[in-house]
Amino acid sequence: MSAILDIQNLHAYYGKSHVLHGVDLQVGRGEIVSLLGRNGVGRSTLVKAAMGQVTASGAVRFKGEDILGLKAFQIAHRGLGYVPENRDIFPTLTVEQNLILGRKKNVQSGRWSLDDMYRMFPRLQERRQVAAGVLSGGEQQMLTLCRTLMGDPDLIMIDEPTEGLAPKIVALVAHYLLALKERGVSVLLVEQKLAIALDISQRVYVMGRGAMVFEGTPEQLRADAGVRREWLEV
Repeated sequence: MSAILDIQNLHAYYGKSHVLHGVDLQVGRGEIVSLLGRNGVGRSTLVKAAMGQVTASGAVRFKGEDILGLKAFQIAHRGLGYVPENRDIFPTLTVEQNLILGRKKNVQSGRWSLDDMYRMFPRLQERRQVAAGVLSGGEQQMLTLCRTLMGDPDLIMIDEPTEGLAPKIVALVAHYLLALKERGVSVLLVEQKLAIALDISQRVYVMGRGAMVFEGTPEQLRADAGVRREWLEV
């Protein structure tokens, strides 16, 4: 497997607090990989460190280039997309203005157009002239995902996209992530819902206390009741 994202021996800190303890993780080209674990174990810190938003040491290679130490905007320009958990939209701008802001400068023809976004999520087209701040949580999640896609990333890291969403919207997000894979976009999915992760991923990692405690296929995790009980079940 050719890794588009290769994280080795990653340590990360918030002030004096040591959050990640030598984490390794790889995502292959055109692969969906899920990162599972309970709240507070370091999953969000890992993707923030990869995106240059947290102090970290070790190695983060993207498309063969070491990106650790670069600014977040420099990393994004190299084709690494990030959808944060807090749905970081511009509330006073319209849906369409938010999407247009996601485009890379000087890139005329990416993989995705406004029409693509509206085909995938017709609800966004219906509300394209509405201020993003008045959208529902599910609609804001769609918008955040689509705005990141407008930057034409080769890999997209998505932090808890189904948090607080109705089951129908969760199914739509799963369908959407599979559509990304079909277009050649790799996905690193940070998720708590075991069902969606196991259904759409090729491989899964489980984190506990700032370290990886499991790596394998969805089938292997389904068969490992001990790991699920100790590190995932509430």
